[in-house]
Amino acid sequence: MIAAIKRVAKRHWPALRIRTILFGTLLFVAALPGVAALFLRVYENTIVQQTEAELIAQGAVLGAAYKAAWGAGAPDPAPRRLAPEPPRIDLRTMPILPEQRAPSGRFAPDSRAARAARAILPIASDAAAVTLTATRLLDARGVVVLGRSDVGRRYAALSEVRAALAGRAVTVLRARGQARWLAVLSRAYAIRVHHARPVLFGGRVIGVVLLSRTPRGLFVGLYQDAAAILIGIGLILATLLVLAGLLSRGIARPIDQLARASEGVALGHVEMPETPVTAAIEIAQLYDTFRSMAARIERRSRYLRDFAAAVSHEFKTPIAGIRGALELLDEHGGTMTPEDRARFLANAAADAERLQRLVQRLLDLARADMVTIDAGASADIVAAARRVADSFRSDGFAVTIEGADRAVARITPEVIETVLETMLENSRQAGAAAVTIGIVAGDVVRIAVADDGPGIAPADRERIFAPFFTGRREAGGTGLGLAIARSLLAASGGTIAVASMERGACFEVVLVR
Repeated sequence: MIAAIKRVAKRHWPALRIRTILFGTLLFVAALPGVAALFLRVYENTIVQQTEAELIAQGAVLGAAYKAAWGAGAPDPAPRRLAPEPPRIDLRTMPILPEQRAPSGRFAPDSRAARAARAILPIASDAAAVTLTATRLLDARGVVVLGRSDVGRRYAALSEVRAALAGRAVTVLRARGQARWLAVLSRAYAIRVHHARPVLFGGRVIGVVLLSRTPRGLFVGLYQDAAAILIGIGLILATLLVLAGLLSRGIARPIDQLARASEGVALGHVEMPETPVTAAIEIAQLYDTFRSMAARIERRSRYLRDFAAAVSHEFKTPIAGIRGALELLDEHGGTMTPEDRARFLANAAADAERLQRLVQRLLDLARADMVTIDAGASADIVAAARRVADSFRSDGFAVTIEGADRAVARITPEVIETVLETMLENSRQAGAAAVTIGIVAGDVVRIAVADDGPGIAPADRERIFAPFFTGRREAGGTGLGLAIARSLLAASGGTIAVASMERGACFEVVLVR
């Protein structure tokens, strides 16, 4: 099941950048305190609104009972139409009025209202016992007709009672009589909800239901709604775990795998892991770059191993020849004829000269491998080809230039002249009498160097650029010329390859413009 989910997730995983992952994670974590504070405020406001809704419902029932007792069971000649009253309390904007104080003095209540109050006293008492709501019934002048010790007191000066006497139901917030330290954490601890509701009969106000109650405290509400809150906390933790997994799969785990692969490359074991599907875009690019680097290192390592073996082989023959000549001269020099002595010395000198050429060409190859071409470098290939052609024209060897009159490429004049000189020299040494240099300028510059010599055997076309491969070893060839030319061209982004011809040899050079 989990494996199937992982496969689906990998197929549909979006490509994300590291900064996107980090920004999303940090934004979510940074927003948590604010979201928590907002949740507590909204939750606390909801608790107070719930208290208001309960007072509205209780007041509506008591008002209906008051009205029924007032009219002695007669129907209201002007019944109320449907008019829902949603809670309107907002702790953020609603002011908190001073504590409600009992007014001084007492007044004779309306006798009809007093009879109605006595009739519904059991209902009001039972409701107050269950809801813990302070309940007062007032007559049309605001005088209490039902209340524990407030009968005869007049509350008409209170803003909520004035509004109710004017025919409007009002809920206000007033400060509690006793301040508590928990009010620092929750405003609900410092307030009391007061609801004043008019009682209408025949379209006129006959009395007021005045209710007040302390709302549930924040922490009491949290305790009572612990299950729902724990579910919310669980969802937040699950989101954090998802973000942590995203960071792990997008950044941490791919980097760990890349670190282990780096250790393997350092030990000579080039085993690159596949780029994780869940890796961030930058990490995926790093994998691609590292994979390319590892491949180049592996190719370079093989090249160095093969090169070292080739150098050892190439040096072994002349060194053995020099050593053999010296041993013969040392052991039999006194008995040799002058002609034999001169022949052995000539052989040793020839081998020493070959060693000198090899050393010089190896230095040239090392410099070619380290050459870097500046991005702003440019050379007129036609002009460079003409200079090289002028230096090679002689009796019995013709050089012709065809194609464009001007072709500029991103290479230095010295490098392209060295490459052309190498190919012309190879053609001349191979026995060619004529060479044609064709230059075509387009998106890239193409140079075709073709001669009329014996050509290159098909089996040698793949090996001709390898160091020390030469068909003129007896004539002193080192087999490094084309290897040097290829390295010089590679430094500028150029390439060289053997092109097919029915007669003679042809090399094609491609340069970046």
